[in-house]
Amino acid sequence: MKQTRQKTQRVALMGLLLSLMLILGFVESRLPVPGLPGVKLGLSNGVLLFALYLLDIPSALLLMVLKILLSGFLFGNPSSMMYAAAGGIVSLAGMILLSRSKELSPVAVSMAGGLLHNVGQVGLAMIILQTPGLLVYMAILMAVGMVTGLATGLAAKAVIRRFPRI
Repeated sequence: MKQTRQKTQRVALMGLLLSLMLILGFVESRLPVPGLPGVKLGLSNGVLLFALYLLDIPSALLLMVLKILLSGFLFGNPSSMMYAAAGGIVSLAGMILLSRSKELSPVAVSMAGGLLHNVGQVGLAMIILQTPGLLVYMAILMAVGMVTGLATGLAAKAVIRRFPRI
């Protein structure tokens, strides 16, 4: 009985986290960053960081995949899903590796995640478009990713401190 209750609570929590990620993703899609096309704040990254630190890797991976698919079907297109997947896979892989270090805070992990997300997306664009000149834009996006990762990391760290590991 207790196991069933815990599983039910976990499914409910995952549903809430996914809903929050979708809402944050939608909100940030409506907040254009002037002068920098394609730049987003990465608000849902904070939720992913929460899942990584307080749940487990499979849960964080599932949330990322579901967010990409549902956001793509609801607000985007196959192309946006492809770029989101490239950024998400590179970002989450890096955050998983870095989060295992006791010396790095969730803020540092989030900053690396923001940077790596942009590396994944621009790397895919360079492959598809055969445009090495995108490296210049990648450098700009990497800096922006670190700043946005700092903001989401600070928010996630504040929330993570107040929750027990699940």
